[in-house]
Amino acid sequence: MSDTAHGTGGLKFDAKKRTWPNEINIFFALILIIAIFEVLGQVLPYMNDQSFLFDTRDRFDSIFNEARLRIIILQVAIIGIIALGVTQVIISGGIDLSSGPLVGATAMIVMSFAQTELVNGGANPKAVFGPWAFDLPVIIPVLVGLAFGAFIGAINGSLIAYTRIPPFIATLGMFLICRGIAQAWTRGKPVSFPTESYAALGKGMAPVFWFLALAVLFHIILKYTLYGKHTYAIGSNEDAARMSGINVKRHKVRVYMIASMLAAFAAIILSSKNLTAQSGMGIFYELYAIAMAVIGGVSLTGGRGSIVGTVLGAMVFGVIQSGFTYIKLDAFYQLMAMGGIIIAAVVLDKMRQERAASRT
Repeated sequence: MSDTAHGTGGLKFDAKKRTWPNEINIFFALILIIAIFEVLGQVLPYMNDQSFLFDTRDRFDSIFNEARLRIIILQVAIIGIIALGVTQVIISGGIDLSSGPLVGATAMIVMSFAQTELVNGGANPKAVFGPWAFDLPVIIPVLVGLAFGAFIGAINGSLIAYTRIPPFIATLGMFLICRGIAQAWTRGKPVSFPTESYAALGKGMAPVFWFLALAVLFHIILKYTLYGKHTYAIGSNEDAARMSGINVKRHKVRVYMIASMLAAFAAIILSSKNLTAQSGMGIFYELYAIAMAVIGGVSLTGGRGSIVGTVLGAMVFGVIQSGFTYIKLDAFYQLMAMGGIIIAAVVLDKMRQERAASRT
């Protein structure tokens, strides 16, 4: 029986060239990683036959270890919001190293506008501004944070689009600027005691809700709107996109603004969840966000990737982090292992590209 069939215009379909969507491969990798940690829990002598994700001691109402599942999802939700923006930047052929320090700077600024006047019946000991900035409606600090993120993103995008500075250098410079802003805002002192309405933004499982809601929104935007089509086109071939009539410079500015606004929103949720803002917030977040995107199949050369893949990449990242803690791997070994995993993901991406090129 023939493996090919004639199609429109005499073209032939070759079943050997058919491939699964990359997201399915990532999902299977997620299942495999969970299975590996389950096996390690059984074979490592110091683990005492513990299960990674399942309840083997009748502590919960379901078969799963709900506490660990909740921790895994929560620990990736906030960085996952950043990864949604980083995904769009990388698809467009760029990179953004400023998102981590932007989280710290935004958190400090936003919390200054989200403070309550009275703490245990007395004056707020962490007050940054005067009475005019106390007990403001929650929309005000949120808008301040998003505006600051849009401002930083506009600078990043303009530098890259109009001065032709490499994205790595432009966003690395902004990395240092944002970290400096975070430290200079209150001379390194934390800002605390937000209003109840602001604290509610990151309470409980709210970060997971925000992450999934934004993931659905940007999945639709990237897949079904001109913004998404232009983002993929610029990442695939910038010159061809320009010749086809796309305003490449303006679109790049827009992509970096959206990415920075998502990082700023992540800072809002993080400071709300922690009920405080500190200048050191967001350390390594930019690298973790890039790792989630790359693990999720986003190509560092641009033009390929998806929000669904990034969400799965975030889950893989969270499972690996939680798994390392589960098997009691020391923190410094965890960093080394995560670095190796990121390198392996990039190598696999390169191999996928070469294999796809050979098939064509």
